[in-house]
Amino acid sequence: MHIAVAGNIGSGKTTLTELLSKKFKLKQISEEIDNNPYITDFYDDMARWSFNLQVYFLNSRVRNILEHRKKFSSTILDRTLYEDAYIFAPNLHVMGLMATKDYQTYISLFELVNSFISPPDLIIYLKASVTTLIRNIQRRGRNYESAIRLDYISSLNERYNSWAEGYKDGKIMIINVDDLDFSNNKKDLEFLVDKIDAQINGLFK
Repeated sequence: MHIAVAGNIGSGKTTLTELLSKKFKLKQISEEIDNNPYITDFYDDMARWSFNLQVYFLNSRVRNILEHRKKFSSTILDRTLYEDAYIFAPNLHVMGLMATKDYQTYISLFELVNSFISPPDLIIYLKASVTTLIRNIQRRGRNYESAIRLDYISSLNERYNSWAEGYKDGKIMIINVDDLDFSNNKKDLEFLVDKIDAQINGLFK
């Protein structure tokens, strides 16, 4: 069983990934943010570092997925490959923050590596308003995120919602988290776990 949690910056996907990993005994495949050598430079100068950042993420995600799936039969992934290719990269390109030749090279590379990886059995998409995302970003107080532009978050969110609604490669569960605080509210977490549990059980009946 391979599950992935998708969501915009500040949606709570890392927190939920950790909670579900413990609840369902899934090996967690984490997004490597703290060790990312490009993340701080990117938020300081998006146009200069966008291609480098996206290639780094693609490389690290593919390596993590392949290595963990080889060792573990059940995994949960913090952010999917699809989000980089269908949301972040095209958003940077449209905003003029990634050159066309770099964008085309990136997409070609993604299509190649993605052809070797089967999609998750279930994607859990955490849908949130821009207000919720900004509040969560400010609350966690990461230094490199202080420079995130509001228009960047907003345009990402539009792409996220469009992608989730049109996803056809497998099962997707869309959860609106604007009124949920699953990291601090036990009832909210139980509500969420029950919904996800029903989906998981339905997959393997």
